[in-house]
Amino acid sequence: MNPREVLEFAKKHKVQIVDLKFVDLIGTWQHFSIPVNELTEGLFKDGSGLDGSSIRGWKAINNSDMLVVPDPETACLDPFCAVPTLSLVGNVVDPITRDAYDRDPRFVAQKAEKHLQSTKIGDTSYWGPEAEFFIFDHARYDQTSHSGYYVIDSDEGVWNMGQEGVNLGGKIRHKEGYFPVPPTDTQQDIRSEMILEMERAGIAIEKHHHEVATAGQAEIDIRFDSLVRTADKMMMYKYIVKNVARRHGKTATFMPKPLFGDNGSGMHTHQSIWKDGKPLFAGKEYAGVSQLCLHYIGGILKHAPALAALTNPTTNSYKRLTPGFEAPVLLAYSSRNRSAGIRIPMYSPSPKAKRIEVRFPDPGANPYLAFAAMLMAGLDGIENKINPGEPAEKDLYDLEAKEAAKIRTMPGSLDDALTHLEKDHQFLLKGGVFSEDLIEAWISYKRTKEVDTMRLRPHPYEFFLYYDV
Repeated sequence: MNPREVLEFAKKHKVQIVDLKFVDLIGTWQHFSIPVNELTEGLFKDGSGLDGSSIRGWKAINNSDMLVVPDPETACLDPFCAVPTLSLVGNVVDPITRDAYDRDPRFVAQKAEKHLQSTKIGDTSYWGPEAEFFIFDHARYDQTSHSGYYVIDSDEGVWNMGQEGVNLGGKIRHKEGYFPVPPTDTQQDIRSEMILEMERAGIAIEKHHHEVATAGQAEIDIRFDSLVRTADKMMMYKYIVKNVARRHGKTATFMPKPLFGDNGSGMHTHQSIWKDGKPLFAGKEYAGVSQLCLHYIGGILKHAPALAALTNPTTNSYKRLTPGFEAPVLLAYSSRNRSAGIRIPMYSPSPKAKRIEVRFPDPGANPYLAFAAMLMAGLDGIENKINPGEPAEKDLYDLEAKEAAKIRTMPGSLDDALTHLEKDHQFLLKGGVFSEDLIEAWISYKRTKEVDTMRLRPHPYEFFLYYDV
């Protein structure tokens, strides 16, 4: 839609409130609302003001005046407001210079798309994330100076198999949630409601299903789109999942590893590059890909330890990203082999379906930054003709120690990943896509607010291990 069409859409649906959404550095939607009489064509040029001083990862209070300029193409009805509300996603700009704000993640993603075009390699990159999440019945957690705990529960959880009172059995055992039918799968209707709300919001859906873990792990796959549009859709995806769960008296989380001893939640990310309507990843090399695609893979594999700081950006991410478990940590590629860090899907022989699937990201990532960073790594591989090495056909989870030691691995912690990003980020700076300021802000925030605060606090399991020393 263009601005005039947005105004007509709002009038047709008797909108009373306009909600302006933008994303903070870490990847969480923020918003404020204006009455519909403020919705004019000028809003899409002049924007609406906000105080950015309290937004995570943004600059100091002396530069706090900002504008949100809405993108008319993101217009949709908000499905969760009692008052008819139009939702618009916006870019953040400086009110004086009118320059886009360099710490606005959406701006970074837009610059990544323009950089791809400037290289003449391709004109469009397509992205198809497969985000997993949990739907729980209860979630209690707290941390004080003298206590720390979490308690999560799900009627579907295997630990409730012997629960007293009304208990109809059929709980999902650990790692057996892929794909039992109802009544074992208790959340079919909730997921269906989620995808119907997504489709109403303009998000095309491919499928939904229960995931591997017990206790309501789920996956909804959205149809691929261009980089910025897919990141926009991922933000709306999370918003809808959480709000539909709340509508049913449940709670949803995209935390990568909320359960011990069962699968965590990943965000396998399918990606490809096209030019003039033609898929550039299709060819006659290994698994039907092109040499350009292999070089793209080489770039991802080379920069993966640094990418981890953006694709796996929480301390909890590395509870999932652990050798020998469900997430691939060995930096190799393969066709069909899901133990490799990068897989080449083989579902269809069509050149248009040729893509790669990067399997290590998780849904804790800010999609604008994660997608942009992976694109930049892949383009670096193409430009420098980085050889990805030989494909891995064996089950990498079952290699002998000597053989496994020859393959590079993902970092073992967020702190390690941030160190890799400090040392290896020149590829992100090309074309001004990422700035040194943004990278420094990201590393500083993650170190001081997450890594250090986790390191300083006693862990509940430490009491189990050490209280009697």
